[in-house]
Amino acid sequence: MDNLPLKYHPWSDRLAMDIALALEGSGESMPDIMSRHAITQDELIAYNQDSMFLKKVDHLREEVKEKGMTFRLKAKAQAEELLTTSWTLIHAPDVSAAVKADLIKSTVKWGNLEPQKDSMAEGVGGGGVTIQINLPSQEPAATLAADAKVIEHG
Repeated sequence: MDNLPLKYHPWSDRLAMDIALALEGSGESMPDIMSRHAITQDELIAYNQDSMFLKKVDHLREEVKEKGMTFRLKAKAQAEELLTTSWTLIHAPDVSAAVKADLIKSTVKWGNLEPQKDSMAEGVGGGGVTIQINLPSQEPAATLAADAKVIEHG
């Protein structure tokens, strides 16, 4: 197995996916899976005693049963594995700042971590402020919403 950053367990999500597919009667045989992932039978036995691994395989089996092997499920499995590649590139000294910035932006987008446009427009959730100016004897003349910090003037 590889030892890239962000590995909080010795097995990959792709291995869990391959085993879930095999247990559901599709995909590769166990010897092929073991060969492709470069794991031994002893490692497989150890993973079979890892509660996190078993929960991951069970979850993937349920998804396969309910939804079939959809493109979205395959893409999700690939994306999770590619996060380690992205992490490595972002922290590599020989990768340009522009590439690093693009990877960071993409990760934020894929993780659905961008501020929501609707709440930003309403001045909610984006940390913004709404300013309303009322002039004497007139209806509200202007409303301004912007990301800003509160400045108190005493």
